[in-house]
Amino acid sequence: MDQFDVIVIGGGPAGMITAGRCAEAGLKVMLIEKMHRPGRKLGITGKGRCKLTNTAAVEDYSEKIQPDGRFMRSSFSMFFNSELISFMNSLGVETETERGGRVFPKDGKATDIVRRLESWLRENRVKLLCNTRADKLLLSGNRLSGVEVTDSISGKKHRYFSESVVLATGGLSYPATGSTGDGYRLAASLGHTLNKTYPSLVPLESRFKHLPLLKGLKLKNVKASVYINNQLSDEAFGEINFIDKSISGPIILNLSRTLVKKIIPQNRIYLSIDLKPALDKQKLDARLLRDIDKYGSLELKNLLRKLLPGQLVRICINKLGLNQNKAASQLSSDERSGIIEWLKDFRLDISGYRPYSEAIITSGGIEVSEVDQKTFRSKIADGLYLAGEVLDLDGPTGGYNLQIAFTTGWCAAEGIKKDRWPEPRS
Repeated sequence: MDQFDVIVIGGGPAGMITAGRCAEAGLKVMLIEKMHRPGRKLGITGKGRCKLTNTAAVEDYSEKIQPDGRFMRSSFSMFFNSELISFMNSLGVETETERGGRVFPKDGKATDIVRRLESWLRENRVKLLCNTRADKLLLSGNRLSGVEVTDSISGKKHRYFSESVVLATGGLSYPATGSTGDGYRLAASLGHTLNKTYPSLVPLESRFKHLPLLKGLKLKNVKASVYINNQLSDEAFGEINFIDKSISGPIILNLSRTLVKKIIPQNRIYLSIDLKPALDKQKLDARLLRDIDKYGSLELKNLLRKLLPGQLVRICINKLGLNQNKAASQLSSDERSGIIEWLKDFRLDISGYRPYSEAIITSGGIEVSEVDQKTFRSKIADGLYLAGEVLDLDGPTGGYNLQIAFTTGWCAAEGIKKDRWPEPRS
């Protein structure tokens, strides 16, 4: 009873699809999950809505996945966004595509995806072993032979045996869902290289003293430019959100993918936010003059509310040293120029980033050159496969990372089946 054809460690999207596909082929499969049920992180992704994938072309994925998006091209040719959507449809999950090519379940519930996947596993007789931590990979000579585990409730240890083991344990982000780096430790114990990890798609921190005043503010359709030691490093257009003492929102999360690695004491980093990117300075000046002509009797603070959210008005006035109570018609040319400059270049210094507990994904991980790009079979340890976030592959927000997870898991299952049955089955 303790012998299996395949043991999958980790019950996230990569682990579940690997286990299910292997079981569909008639293999005896065990899925080990340290939480009380699989899919905990999947159930909260996309703010509970679950961005399943993105309809972008392979070329777009290759360009956006780091550190080497070309690594995924072979596997995407086997299982890509259209195949994932068809697979979800086969489970009874209807999908819809929204702005930016983001694909969601039609009912908007990530938990429904988890429930359907779990039912699929049970229908195919995958043995789910939850509340169980994988402690050690077992070897017989130079080949994997099984896994030693600990029951999280009883504390008892046990050994399960298989010549095919899949590490799909995730990274370090959202550790409360079970992602605590177990796969890194297990892979490294067999000789795999672990590239330095960082929180990614993560809010950024700033020492800007007025940041708490901006809590809850959402800026839409703004342009953010990152400067490192006064040199432009990166830029993005979209939405910025202010939360507690940090800066978030889609464009900040995506900028964080490369920025977190550059936040070191030697670098001075600041964010320049263009609050009115659709207007150049000349057009913005004309707009301000029209407002002054029309509302000249208004106090300055009230005039600026026609251009800015209230939370930013006070910051603008304080930064420029203006009298908020003076009549708009009394603004000098220099004061008007100062307002325009500030609207086009609202600066926030970047001092750090939030921890893994607030990061959507992990950047870094197991070196992909040590893994076959079609089957995700380890080149280091016979019988080992690696899938999902444990690998050093990550993409931007918008469904890219779940597609990576599902694709790597699907292809790992195909690799296992091919290893077991080298010739096509009749």
